[in-house]
Parts: sequence; C-alpha cells; structure tokens
Amino acid sequence: MAKEIRTRYAPSPTGYMHIGNLRTALYEYLIAKAENGKFILRIEDTDQERYVEDAVDVIYKTLKMAGLEHDEGPDIGGNYGPYIQSERKPLYMEYAKKLVELGGAYYCFCTKERLAKLKEEQEAAGGVFKYDRCCAKLSKEEIDQKLANNEPFVVRQKMPDTGTTSFDDAVYGTITVENSSLDDQILLKSDGLPTYNFANVVDDHLMEITHVVRGNEYLSSAPKYNLLYEAFGWDIPTYVHVPLILKSSGQKLSKRSGDPSFEDLVSMGYLIDAIVNYVVLLGWSPGTNQEIFTMDELKQAFKIEGISKSPAIFDINKLNWFNAEYIRKMSLDEFHEIAKPYYEGAINNENIDLKKVSKILQPRTEVLTSIPGNVDFIDSLPEYGKELYVHKKMKTTEENSLESLKAALPVLEGISDWNEQVIHDVVMDLVVKLGIKNSQMLWPIRTALSGKAVSPGGAMELADILGKDEAIRRVKVGIEKLSV
Repeated sequence: MAKEIRTRYAPSPTGYMHIGNLRTALYEYLIAKAENGKFILRIEDTDQERYVEDAVDVIYKTLKMAGLEHDEGPDIGGNYGPYIQSERKPLYMEYAKKLVELGGAYYCFCTKERLAKLKEEQEAAGGVFKYDRCCAKLSKEEIDQKLANNEPFVVRQKMPDTGTTSFDDAVYGTITVENSSLDDQILLKSDGLPTYNFANVVDDHLMEITHVVRGNEYLSSAPKYNLLYEAFGWDIPTYVHVPLILKSSGQKLSKRSGDPSFEDLVSMGYLIDAIVNYVVLLGWSPGTNQEIFTMDELKQAFKIEGISKSPAIFDINKLNWFNAEYIRKMSLDEFHEIAKPYYEGAINNENIDLKKVSKILQPRTEVLTSIPGNVDFIDSLPEYGKELYVHKKMKTTEENSLESLKAALPVLEGISDWNEQVIHDVVMDLVVKLGIKNSQMLWPIRTALSGKAVSPGGAMELADILGKDEAIRRVKVGIEKLSV
C-alpha cells in the first residue's frame, strides 16, 4: 500500500503573507490533493522576536480566502498535534538530548563573549566564522558538572569532518556538498527553544510529512537536514525546492521594498481566484498552453515535474490580464455585486441605473480599484479642453466635431423614448444622412458626454446612462466649448 502523501505549510506568524509564502502553500496543497493526501498547517513561532499579535488569524484568513483548506492544524486539531511549535517545546529538548546520545550533536557552553572574539579573530584573518568545536572536546564528566551547575548551554549539530553529503531534490536533482564547509549549527538555543532547522526536522518526522516545499535559497541547508535524519535513523522526505520570485528589475520581492502581499493585492482590486491562478504559474507550467485554471483543474494538472529551476518574474501587467479574464468570465449580476462598493462615493446621483454602468464597465475593467476613476464623470462633467475632440484615427477636428454636435442636438432632443437602441438608430441615421464616417459623429458625442479622453462605454451607452436631460445639457456644453 502506497504511503499517504502528507504536506505541511509552516508559516511564521509575522503578520504578512507575501507572494512567495502563498505560492509555497499552494504547491504544498496541490501536491497533497493531487494524490488525495493531507495538507497540514503548522505554526512556527519559535522566533519570538518576530512574533506579531493576531498574525495567526491572518494566516487562517489568507488560507481560507485562497481556498486552501487544511486537514489538520491548530484550529481543527489532528492526530499529530500540537500544531504550534512553541507548544511542542519539551519535544525538542527530548530529541536534542537523544541526538547527543547518538553522537550527532553535543552540548556547547561557550559564552557570547567567547564566540564574538572567535568571530572577530577569524574574520580578521580573512576567513568566515565557523565554530571551533571547543566544547566538542569536553569529557562526559566536564559536561555533567556544567549541567549540574546549571550553566547555560546550546546544543550543536556535530558535522562530519571529511567526505561529502548528498541529497536529492525533486526539482534540482542531486546536490552534493563538502562536509568541511558545514558549520556545527545550533539546534537548541539556551532558552530551550529550537532553531528553525532543528524544529522542522523533528516536526516533519513526527507529523509523517512526505514532501517539503521550500524556496531554493534553502538548498544549502538541505545537507544539514539529511545528516540529522540519518543520525536519528529516520526516513528523509521528498524535497521540492522552488525558484525565487523576482521583480522585473531582478530583485527579490520583499515587504521592506513595498511589494504587495496577498491581502494588499485583494485590497488593490484583484480577484482572489485570479491571484491564485497567477501565483501558481510563477515557477510552474502545466506543459500545455492552458493558463486559466479552476482549483479543481489545478488539482488534476499539478505535477512536481512542471516546476522550473529558473527564477519567476512577478509581472503586474500579466496579473492585470488574468484579473481581466476572470472579470469577463463573470455573469453581469456577479460583476455588479463586486462593483457596487466601488460606486459608493463615486456615483451619488440616485437616478443612475448602476446595473447599466456595470454592463459597460465589465468588459473594460482590469482591476476593481480603477472603477471610481472610470465613472467619476457620471455625477458631474469634468473640466476639459476642446483639444479632446481632435483625434487623428477618428478623423475628427474641432471644426467637424462642432458640426456633428450641432447636427446631433436637435435629433437627440426629438427622441421621446430615450434608450440605447433608439439613440443608436437615430444617430446612425443621421450619420448616413450627413455622409460622414461613424467615428466623426460618435467621437464628438462621447467626448461631450464624458469630458474624458478615455471612458468606459461609447456614445450611445453613455447617453442612455446619463439620461436625456443631462446628455443634451452636456452636448450643449460641448458646442459652446468648440464655438469659442
């Protein structure tokens, strides 16, 4: 019987879910769900200096919003808890002592002052700091005496002096490092809390994690993990190191640089499904030309083999494209519901049919936060110059625009049943009668109605939304501007 696939998302509660975090969670989730496995949430809060109040709630909220439902975790329990590292503290001491007994680690009683001096000396000599294994030479009696005296200690991993250590990665293949390059890293700190490296190995083993997804910046740490697994005699999970996500400038995405988090993107007007779809493709390819995926489709299509070794570029324009595609896939009613909050404060005229506004906006909207700026002309005509009527492609000038508006005014005033179809029919009849191009009539009317170089919707749609009185008033304003 095949072993159940178990993956884990193990964020630190720092209050921020950046795009790389979200991608890691997605890949962990999809690897598990593609094989009907389990996706586990574990909170890694051993670095208390970085802990942010209420950050765990941000993690729960983000996973829920993204549709990544975990099978086990601090909030729902499971057979492998506790799922918060700080609540597992006694375990780490127990396994650190066991590793010392197995010969894979040792107690280190060096003071901060000694370590600082050692570092200074090594760097002055042009080297890189590496612990000199002073405490590895202590006798059992010396160690027992120091422990009996309650001297502060850390537990360090005992690295092999010679040879190499190799590990297999599902993306990057076999990686081999010289053991002489490995430092005797601290596994257990003096406060009894584990370091990130040690806690992960212990927890992943005890929770029977089969696949570990991490950024490729951790590739250099993997040999240390393998040595820990081997020292304990444990099975090594499948490593899946994923490429970095970079900005177009080649720099890493970071909160410090002001790059958006998942929640930032949502507040910026991006749809959750579009964000998730786009982020999955940052470093993974399905091997086909398909780009738009539902979560169910991703569960079917996702394969580790599709993960790239090359860095992924976060392109906001590509995300805009994805978002626009998702908006266009909605029904008008669905789009209207998500657009309504953006009309508040932007359209105060109660006579405006907002459903009609949604109809013209939906095919023209990439990001929801652009809506207020695109409809601000509806309540009041903005100040604009008559140069807006001049458009080379539309073959309009100030002169022929004035002629078109003057010709259109009585025709518009004569409409009794004011609606888009009727407006269209009478205006197009006028175009034929005058023998001009459609654009030479429609561009001036649209410009007069919106007062903008770009507007959502054409002349007929805008006239219908504004209503007869307001539309005619604005056409008269246009005539006045062009007559000066």
